[in-house]
Amino acid sequence: MASPPHERHDAQQRMLGAVPGEPALGRGPAPGGDYSCHDYHHPAAGWGAARSVGKVLERAGEPMEGFRALFVMNQEDGGFDCPGCAWPDDPHGLHLDICENGVKHATWELAPAKADREFFAGHTVAELAEWSDYDLEAVGRLAEPMSYNPATDKYEPISWDEAFALVGGTLRQLETPDQAAFYTSGRLSNEATFLYQLWVREFGTNNLPDCSNMCHEASGRALTAAIGSGKGTVDLHDWEIADAIWLMADNAATNAPRMLTWLAEADRRGAQLVHINPLIEAGSRRTIIPHEFAHLATFHATSTGTMNVQVRIGGDLALLRGVAKAVFEAAEQDPDVLDHEFIEQYTHGIDEYRAQVEATAWADLVRDAGVDEAGIRTLADSYLATKRVIIAWCLGLTQHEHGVDTVREVVNLLLLRGNLGRPGAGPCPVRGHSNVQGNRTCGINNRPDQAFLDRLAEVCGIDPPREAGLGTVGTIEAMQSGDVKVFVALGGNFALASPDLPYTFEALRKCELTVQVSTKLKPQPHRARREGADSSLPRPHRQGRAGGRRPGDHRRGLDVDGAHLVRDEGTRLAAAPLRVRDPGRPGPGHAAGERDAVAELRRRLRPHPRHDGAGAARVRGLQHACPRPARLPYPPAGPRA
Repeated sequence: MASPPHERHDAQQRMLGAVPGEPALGRGPAPGGDYSCHDYHHPAAGWGAARSVGKVLERAGEPMEGFRALFVMNQEDGGFDCPGCAWPDDPHGLHLDICENGVKHATWELAPAKADREFFAGHTVAELAEWSDYDLEAVGRLAEPMSYNPATDKYEPISWDEAFALVGGTLRQLETPDQAAFYTSGRLSNEATFLYQLWVREFGTNNLPDCSNMCHEASGRALTAAIGSGKGTVDLHDWEIADAIWLMADNAATNAPRMLTWLAEADRRGAQLVHINPLIEAGSRRTIIPHEFAHLATFHATSTGTMNVQVRIGGDLALLRGVAKAVFEAAEQDPDVLDHEFIEQYTHGIDEYRAQVEATAWADLVRDAGVDEAGIRTLADSYLATKRVIIAWCLGLTQHEHGVDTVREVVNLLLLRGNLGRPGAGPCPVRGHSNVQGNRTCGINNRPDQAFLDRLAEVCGIDPPREAGLGTVGTIEAMQSGDVKVFVALGGNFALASPDLPYTFEALRKCELTVQVSTKLKPQPHRARREGADSSLPRPHRQGRAGGRRPGDHRRGLDVDGAHLVRDEGTRLAAAPLRVRDPGRPGPGHAAGERDAVAELRRRLRPHPRHDGAGAARVRGLQHACPRPARLPYPPAGPRA
């Protein structure tokens, strides 16, 4: 029996963290449990991760297929990309290059399609609103298109033709294309991404909010301003030869567990591994890599950190400025501390920056960083003692009001000693989703540059809008004000990934139509404005592609090696067994391939679009409209010593 309405509302508000004085409910398997906090002294990964993987496979809906997935995950020849994070594949073909998180993601997507009409007939949306994310995930994949009926408070099945007609008809009736917004996440293939933005711009708007707006937008803006490219400058080959790796605002064991392999390797060759984080995480101390069987069998742990710096939350900018201040002070005694040749040839503004740093008092830096002066100077000494330095960071650095300034300070510090363009050195934003960089490269950007739009017009024969569109925050505000009436999400979980959950839920309820193209159930707000006002469309699983991934295809990764122009595998789109097939083909049952879905939506708005998107080869042919990785104007020809 369902809970009374006031109890359901209170539970949903607590789930959103919207009840003053009450902690937000958890979203895992035990949302009502108490929080726990205790010291953890074991190595990261190791037997704990191995046992957890075994339990995950045991519970999987397709245990044999899940086991087989372990041997093809993150492999080039016939394999597929792990959907868990954006860490790139080992360039040397490492086998069992997997982690506990990745196995969970892959097996979840191998679950059978149990979210069908029988399931929805037995559960109202008000009831499902009380379920945790974990419980919704456990239901299984969506089996067919569903539309919300406010009269029954239930999702009811509709045909694909009805679903496409509903979306197309509603969009055509808008007064202006800017009354619609089109969201996507970093888990799409490049082909689907390219077609999606092409459809939206052909429709007439740049309202393309995406997950980057809420994670590494600050990194892209800062890097573009600092070095002329919004991408990082290193790849895994640089990680192999770096003298020092700084990992800021990131917990490797949780955010990108496969990074532990590279941290352990760096420790064995004597690299300095500096973790800068408010908490000392397990992944910053030591690890046992599960695929290193001898070490696993003998409980042999490898260090993953040589220094932990516990900066205060939001204090990274002050910490980096303090290191720069110590570097300038050291240069007064030894001018060679600075790379004068590099600074003179490839940078500008050094005098202004030095004056700004010198004018910042140590007392202010210590207060804002939460690290004493001796600790900052120790970090600076480590920087001065190493020649090739990589500074990597994740969202703990960017999701602050001064995130852009902090990333600019990362680059400033690297520039002082020529740690940019040099092998084994450079800035390295660690992306979260498996293809978030490919998203941007293939056109998902609410502020596209004119050169990209010119190429899109030339290659695809459309007249794209030139005005900047709405990002994530702008879209939420426009839904609140009624200026955006239709919201379409291809993948992702916009309602829960936004910066203010209650405000976002309220905004989505004001839309005339919301469309979620997804594989699984997600918490979605509903508004009884009219029948069919909310639709969920299923996508199939696409573990790989016909013939497997080809060696040499660009890969998603550290935000390192550029374009990722042919990433058309996508493990998150799960259907029953792990089979390799063309990702553009319709999947089993009532699911539709993401490229097919986007192409059909385009046809509903324009009966005869020039490019219908059929076939991966044709889409790749169109993708030369996408920008290639920028070539930085430095250093001089040949590797720097």
